[in-house]
Amino acid sequence: MTHPKRSPLLPGATAGTTLGVMGGGQLGRMFVHAAQAMGFRCAVLDPDPESPAGLVAEEHIRCDYLDADGLQQLARLADAVTTEFENVPAVALATLAVHRPVAPAAQAVAVCQERAREKAQFVACGVPCAPHAVIESDEQLAAVADDLLPGILKTAQLGYDGKGQVRVDSRAALAAAWDHLKRAPCVLEKRLALASELSVIVARSAAGDVVHFPVQQNLHRDGILAVTTAPAPDVPPALAQQAVDAARRIASALDYVGVLCVEFFVLADGTLVANEMAPRPHNSGHHTIDACDVSQFELQVRAMAGLPLAQPRLHSPAVMLNLLGDLWFDEQDRPREPREPDWAAVLAEPGVHLHLYGKTQARHGRKMGHLTVTAATPDAARQTALRVASVLGIAPW
Repeated sequence: MTHPKRSPLLPGATAGTTLGVMGGGQLGRMFVHAAQAMGFRCAVLDPDPESPAGLVAEEHIRCDYLDADGLQQLARLADAVTTEFENVPAVALATLAVHRPVAPAAQAVAVCQERAREKAQFVACGVPCAPHAVIESDEQLAAVADDLLPGILKTAQLGYDGKGQVRVDSRAALAAAWDHLKRAPCVLEKRLALASELSVIVARSAAGDVVHFPVQQNLHRDGILAVTTAPAPDVPPALAQQAVDAARRIASALDYVGVLCVEFFVLADGTLVANEMAPRPHNSGHHTIDACDVSQFELQVRAMAGLPLAQPRLHSPAVMLNLLGDLWFDEQDRPREPREPDWAAVLAEPGVHLHLYGKTQARHGRKMGHLTVTAATPDAARQTALRVASVLGIAPW
């Protein structure tokens, strides 16, 4: 299915077009930068007066995502609206869609907000995922198959960066974990032997055109993305194509408009299974700002504005390092006053691009920024990334 044809929203100094963003985090900030570079104005709706995106946008509506007056103001200011993170209430996006084009649409975001629906979407698209069971009642808990253990119990909603997840090895541990998660609706996933983690970022237009970035490899620590390498090393071309085809199929089945990231596990036997998806630009695509001729954020702008989607080109191999608030502290110094990392030493390395998100307070596990290292070869990018990581006192691999 494609959407009714409409005239594209044109950028430029005379067009006066404003793009709206639900959510004010770092993803919204990078979206705003990309939109402004093209000549668009931006309006951000986020309750935090110091939200990273709100600080750089032309308009910042400071209210809750379900505030009726705030939504009305955003609809009045913006010519089209997107979402910055997947937990913006889908009903708010549906409300805005009555007045303005919204990309991605509320129904697509709603699928990504609920793990059971997400898994069902993968299955409907013929994309393998981990064996799993939905647990919403005592009866479903009792009916869990023995071969799903050991597993990982995940809350069906509002889980990200490893939050709302408990590893379980037995039925007793499963019951205790469900109690710990306040007996909220959950999905139990069978724990699989993993070889690596990959992600694919696609962008789809309202006309049904789809483009994608090269497959990238990810490393997580404590559920938070630590390192992305692009292109993904040592991935057979057939497996990479399988991942791209699966992501494109999912986007088309959702009638998706915008940037979508699908994360995959490569199992020890070399097979590929889908893990989860994000209805927005993604952490693992941050390197596209510096390593590609079109970034994921520019593609999000183009998709929601109805502008042509260009197939992006990775012009430089890259390694992205996530910068968490931990870097502002030494272990022995916590919880004393933080101090700034040695950015001068970091930036002395060739091909290093520093992106800080404008957050004024460093905290353990908080995403403060990222570094992208670009180089002529993948090995050169990796070696520079290792030197930078040494300066910062982190071990990326």
